[in-house]
Order: sequence, then structure tokens, then C-alpha cells
Amino acid sequence: MFSPEGPGLRELAAQALSSVERGYDLLAPKFDHTPFRTPDAVLDAVASALERTGPYDDGLDLCCGTGAGIGVLARLCRRGVTGVDFSAGMLAVARERNRVTAPPVSWVRADARALPFGPRFDLVVSFGAFGHFLPHELPVLFTQARSVLRPGGRLAFPVVAPPRPGTRAYWMLLAFDAVMRLRNAVWRPPFVMYYRAFRFGDLRRELERAGFLVEFHALPDFGRRRDGSPRVRLVVARRPE
Repeated sequence: MFSPEGPGLRELAAQALSSVERGYDLLAPKFDHTPFRTPDAVLDAVASALERTGPYDDGLDLCCGTGAGIGVLARLCRRGVTGVDFSAGMLAVARERNRVTAPPVSWVRADARALPFGPRFDLVVSFGAFGHFLPHELPVLFTQARSVLRPGGRLAFPVVAPPRPGTRAYWMLLAFDAVMRLRNAVWRPPFVMYYRAFRFGDLRRELERAGFLVEFHALPDFGRRRDGSPRVRLVVARRPE
């Protein structure tokens, strides 16, 4: 879970009682020592899968946080890479810890629901960020992602299969979701983090409504469940030519 270099209980409590933006500003210096950072195994698996569809010229890491996905884009993109996030604290850490020199990297502070770009990217990736958006915000989020892609460009992100009802992971997620909803019912500003609301059916429907052609690809490194379904999928949504 948390390494010794990670945040303490008091720091986590201060984050949880803040807004999403302020909370991540506070957490940023120790974020990479928490279980919230996307594991390197997932990053490597996504990069390997996307190599078969590239190469790409320009890439965007949407809700980049401390920049874990920048290495994926640097591996895939020839001309330039951009990280965008609305937390100034996370961007400051990303600039310090990601010294990629080729291709050049830019960092932009902006809200994913109002991106300040035209259609200038061939690939948009995102890792572990969509739980911070409510279900009714998905249409805006995906429409914005489509708007910054060139024709034929792709939006890609990994999704873990939901745990089976009755398992330990299922009850842990259910409890976490309940705590967050209770917190937001009694405290302002809200802190949005509802990962149980993120479902495959909703993803496909909202991506297609936004004008994407959608594919799901198994990431074989993570194996399959007892019913044969993949444990982790890569969602690849392509803007039509």
C-alpha cells in the first residue's frame, strides 16, 4: 500500500477534506509513493500494445498528475509530448521528475473538461483519472478528448475489470465508495472519486456518442479471470478519418 516515504494519516485526512484540486496539490510531493500512482507494469503493457498502432507524432497525457504516462508517450511519439492537469502541485512535481528531452515535453495547467487545444494530437492517453469525473460528465470529457485529436487519432486508457460481488476487493471498493459519498454529503467542497461508477457499457456508449470508433483490447500480461474475460483491457477510441 503506502511506502514509508508516502503520506501519513494526517496528510491523507487533510487531502480528503479538501477539493479535488487542492487535495492533489497537497498530495503531489508524495503521490508517487502511494498506491494511486499507475504501476509501471500497466504503463509498459499499454505502451507495448500501442506500439502496434503507431508511430505517432504528437501525444497528450490527459490528467497527467506527476507524469507517469509521459514515458509511454515519449516511447511512442516522434515530435512532441504534452502533459495537462488542473493541479499546479502535480504539474510542479511532474516537471521536476520527468527530464525527458526527446521528444520535447510541454506542461499545461487546464481542466480536462475545457481543453485549451485545437486538433493537434495523434494520441491521447490517460491513466487512473476518470474516477474523478461523475457519470454525467463523461460526454463532455470524451467530446473534449475528441476535439483535440487529428482525424484518425486515438484516445487510449486501461480499465481494470470490476471485482466479482462478494470478493474482498468488491467489499473494499464498496466501502470506499460509501465513505466518499458520506463525506460529500456532509462536507464541502466535494471530493469526487467514485471508481465503481466506471463501467464498460457506459464507456462504449459515451465514447460512441462522442463520435469515436471503439475497441477493447485485452492486456495479456495481467491474465484472465475464471470466466475467461481479461483482467485488464485497453480501451482504444479512434476519431474517424
